[in-house]
Amino acid sequence: MQTFSNANAGAIVLSLAERIIENRAYLSEIDGKIGDGDHGVNMAKGFGLAADRLKGKEITLSEALDTLGTVLMTEIGGSMGPLYGVMFTEFAEKLDGVPAIDAATYSRMLHAGLEGIQSIGSAKVGDKTLIDTLVPAVDAFDGATASGKPFDEALDALVAAAEAGRDSTLNLVARVGRASRLGERSLGVLDAGATSCAIILKELSLGARARLA
Repeated sequence: MQTFSNANAGAIVLSLAERIIENRAYLSEIDGKIGDGDHGVNMAKGFGLAADRLKGKEITLSEALDTLGTVLMTEIGGSMGPLYGVMFTEFAEKLDGVPAIDAATYSRMLHAGLEGIQSIGSAKVGDKTLIDTLVPAVDAFDGATASGKPFDEALDALVAAAEAGRDSTLNLVARVGRASRLGERSLGVLDAGATSCAIILKELSLGARARLA
């Protein structure tokens, strides 16, 4: 059975921060078309602060995710701080004390993060939010494992579904948040939250996949 070690896997979160910071201008550009235009700036600020606290430390993935989640909840503005903050702290809680992370544990982590977001937000699939990325990704991962696919192939399925979910927001009308006031004018633009969520899920999954044994 494929697993990866929780110990010293905190470096995955540093890679994740690098990807978000790299995409700061892109995420803000997308957000500027139907939102405040600050998504990339706020995300880069939060992930950068967390990375500064993690650099040079050999810590578990769960500890790194908890640090990231706490920073996002307490130190950045906008609607996404609390949403991603609770997602990462829920991720951390499910991995806490687990030495070897297998596909079943990874699934529990994903579900806990999704449930955390749903507990503070009302968005559903089709509302043009990060939920349009996260729900199909979780479903694809579970579907792959249920059909007997190994952990690495389930991660590949998750990433593909996350990116397809992100792309689906192009053809959706925003139903929650600031963009919902634009109505039909929100068509034809990617949702910034769905886009950042795809980046996050891909980087987490690539980090896990590279460490599988």
